Order: sequence, then structure tokens, then C-alpha cells
Amino acid sequence: MRMLLLGFLVAAAPAAAAVPLDTVTARADAVEPKVIGWRRDIHRNPELGNREVRTAALVAAHLRTLGYEVREKVGVTGVIGILKGGKPGGVVALRADMDALPVKEATGLPFASTVTATYLGQPVGVAHACGHDAHVAMLMGAAEVLAGLKAEIPGTVMLIFQPAEEGPPPGEEGGARLMLKEGAFTPLKPDAVFGIHVWPARAGTLNWRPGPMMSAADTMRITLTGVQTHGAVPWRGTDVVGQAAATVQELNRLVTRTVNPAETPTILSVATINAGVRHNIIPDKAELSGTLRTFDSAQRDRLKLDIEKSVTGLAALYGTEAKVSFTQAGALTYNEPALAAWIAGPLSEAAGRDGINPATSPITPSEDVSLFMNEVGGVYYFLGISPDGVAPEATPPNHSPMFTVNETALKVGVKAHVLSAIRFLEQQPPRDHVRRTSQ
Repeated sequence: MRMLLLGFLVAAAPAAAAVPLDTVTARADAVEPKVIGWRRDIHRNPELGNREVRTAALVAAHLRTLGYEVREKVGVTGVIGILKGGKPGGVVALRADMDALPVKEATGLPFASTVTATYLGQPVGVAHACGHDAHVAMLMGAAEVLAGLKAEIPGTVMLIFQPAEEGPPPGEEGGARLMLKEGAFTPLKPDAVFGIHVWPARAGTLNWRPGPMMSAADTMRITLTGVQTHGAVPWRGTDVVGQAAATVQELNRLVTRTVNPAETPTILSVATINAGVRHNIIPDKAELSGTLRTFDSAQRDRLKLDIEKSVTGLAALYGTEAKVSFTQAGALTYNEPALAAWIAGPLSEAAGRDGINPATSPITPSEDVSLFMNEVGGVYYFLGISPDGVAPEATPPNHSPMFTVNETALKVGVKAHVLSAIRFLEQQPPRDHVRRTSQ
């Protein structure tokens, strides 16, 4: 069934594209050494969110040498490049994120990061443990290929290099939300946006799905307030430590026993518990925080209400007060179904028919590319970067100090960027504009 679908989608593309695949392949081959060099340079010099000054300067200088119109400092350090093709047409956007993580790298690579910085008041190592170095390098390579094809492009290509995808520092704004707030899509608004994320999978494969691709993320915070007492006389106060333990147990039960995982994957994890300062004093306050990941807006709303009811219900039993709050950390990344079907054609050109999977499983991490996609629609897909001979499940995951990128896959990413943009402008595929859920 899958091969029949792919055959139909590829056959549905125009018989003769304005820009031949061989031309794109040759130009991607030519730029590959530069892409690898850029990736290693950025990897060696990582920068945290809203601090991507060096990376942004590298990107802006490169785009200017290629003849792009360049806007800098959109959303603190964001860079936008505009390439107007030689023929009239629509507008398409390609996006890459630039920031690194507060992670001490342990890969042992010759170009491994030794950078340190201050994060939340603590000294930390800084590393591209999520692959954003590869994202920037691939889009820089695509920028060069597209510039060389400018005369043949029917429309305009917008390149978005975004800071702070992993979140801005506390007390600051950042990421896609701030770029949009500061006019990333004004006055020029794209008709669609496409993007790539590197991920453990066979190197060079492209994987995506229609509809919900990456989860919505909500940060949960719970504060329990009671009466402090000596640990030897617990009946004279309220046991917020015991209540915190019971709260974690109840929240785990809430998800595992009230949600059908076959219909909508859902994760609720309590990640921090802070209470007390001394072994023989039961404190008057406990604070918990965690993350809720969902793929359906109605279920998300129901769970938030159920969490609040469960936490306040336990508080009544323990004789304490409880406050529950949620902050959206990331919207649902939703691949517009018509575009997700159409893009099988360009992506099969980039990776080969055996190198694509248009029905991959949804991914529970979140991504703020969703905010760009919620504005105009689009598709976000994953590029496999597992080491040769290493299974995806044995590949160090994103955010691991051992995470790395199989650089043989980078050329596929460049081709995927270029072909998704050019074919979109050439073909203007039909759109369904299905409403993105879980805003």
C-alpha cells in the first residue's frame, strides 16, 4: 500500500520540472565540503539561546555574499534572508534553528566543543547536543544552491535562521514567538514553511507524517502549602513531603489509567520536587514541576482540569493548600495533510524512494517551528543521522552528551531543502489548510 501511494505521488508530479534534479544534485555535491566545514565550525563554537552572535554573523555574511536581502537581529539574534527568483511566483520559507544546549560534550570528536557559559547562575558546558549546528550548515548550503539557480526560480525563497528554539534564558523573550512578534512575516508572508530536524534513524533517510508530528508541551507547576512541624511530632503539622510523593503517584495513575495511548500518545512527567532544608523538620511548602506532552487539544484541556482536580483533592485530604499552573512551552507541530502527501515527491527526489517514510510515528518532544507553521501551514520532517552500522535505538539521542551527526546525511538535507522550496514554487500544490490543533 505504501509503495502504491508513493508511486502515485511521484507520478503526480510534473513530467518535466523547470529545474532538473541532476542540476540540484550536482550543486549539492559541490557545496557538501563547505556544509561539513560550517557544521564543524559551528559545532566547535556553540552558543546558547539569544546569545548566537557569532553564528548569526556567519550566516548573515554568507547570505550577503550570495546576493540575498538580509535582515538581522529579528528576535534578538535571528537572521532572515530573502532571495527573489528570476520568475514571478509565490513565497516559500525554509527554517533552521541556531542555539546550543547547556550540555558538556563527551563525544571525543576532534572538533568537539570546549565552550563554557553561565546558565541559571551556574557554570555549564555548552554543546550542539541537538544538532542545530547541522541545521544551520544545511540551510547555508541550500542558500548557496538556491542562489545559483536564482534565474530559474519562479517566486521568492525566505530563509529563517532562528535563535532560542530550546527556550530563551529566564526573564527574556525569544524563539519563533519573538521573531513573529518582531515582524518575521511582515511585510513578506510565505505561503508555506518547511524545516528539517536531525534525528536517530538510518543516515540520509527522511521521515515525517501527516497531521500531528511533534507534541504540544505544557510546563506544570504545583505548590503545596501546609504547616511546618518537627519531624518527631508530625501530627502537629501537615506532611507536604508525603503529599508530594502521593501527588506524583496520582499523576502517574491519571495518565496511565485514563488515556488510550493507541489513540493519542500522552506523557506527564514530574521532573522536580523541592521541599525542606533539614532532616528533622517537616517543611511548610513543597514545589513540584513537570511536563505534559499531548497531541490533541481537547484531551490536553481535559487532562489539565483532571490534574488540578486530583492535586486539590489530595490537598483537601492532607489539610493543605494547593496551586496548579500551566505554561505553554511549545505548540503542537502539525503537518498540513495535503502538503505532507505532496512533499513525498520532492523528498523522494532528495533521498530516493527507499529513503523516505511518510508515515513515521509522532515524536513526543516539542518544537517551536510550530508557531511559524501555525501561521501559514507547512511540513516539518526528520533527517536520519545514525552512525553507519548503528541502529536508531542504539544511537545516542538528541540532548545526550554523546549525540553526534553522521555527516554523510547532510547533503541529503541540502537537497531536501532546495527541492521542497523549488518544487513548491513550481507546482503550487493544493492545500487543505486543516486547522492546527492544540494551539
